[in-house]
Amino acid sequence: MPNIRPYRPEDLPAVQDICVRTGDAGGDARGQYSSDELMGDCFAAPYVTLEPQFAFVLEDAGQPVGYVLGTADTPAFVRSYATSWVPHLRRRYPEPYAETDRWLLELGLNPQRMLEPGLENHPAHLHIDLLPQVQGQGFGRQLIHRFLGAVREAGASAVHLGMAPTNTSARLFYERLGFQELPVGGPTVTYLGRSTTG
Repeated sequence: MPNIRPYRPEDLPAVQDICVRTGDAGGDARGQYSSDELMGDCFAAPYVTLEPQFAFVLEDAGQPVGYVLGTADTPAFVRSYATSWVPHLRRRYPEPYAETDRWLLELGLNPQRMLEPGLENHPAHLHIDLLPQVQGQGFGRQLIHRFLGAVREAGASAVHLGMAPTNTSARLFYERLGFQELPVGGPTVTYLGRSTTG
């Protein structure tokens, strides 16, 4: 039976792999960029590196098969990301960028994008990804509740997440967990939010 545990540094390669294998609106994005680690370097590794206390792994037979990660304080995370993670990305992916990588690196190198106006009342945010073999079995719900407990203890009263509008199955999942659409964002991203209690 899969179990949830805190993230450990040796989980990073598996977290990177899960991120890219679920990175195309829930589908597999391997082979779309010059490195299969690029998506994880933008959307997963900074969280487990800078704020591992809010990262939890779903493990099956000793192997990570899913995770939830994020922050309790988005503005503070953005400051840390700008000073610590952006230089790391620039060293790892120097210019000139491969054309396939440009849009993703523009996101990764611009942490200010996380400070979307209108999200101030939802200071925490999260990312969750599970491999197909463990989806639809209640583990996503358990991961999110574990994350909510951790950020609530850290003082966050509400959480948000951003998702591709085309990922309709993910939206149904979030709505069942009490997330509601927030009146922010645009045509390329939908923001959902909820309280950290309940």
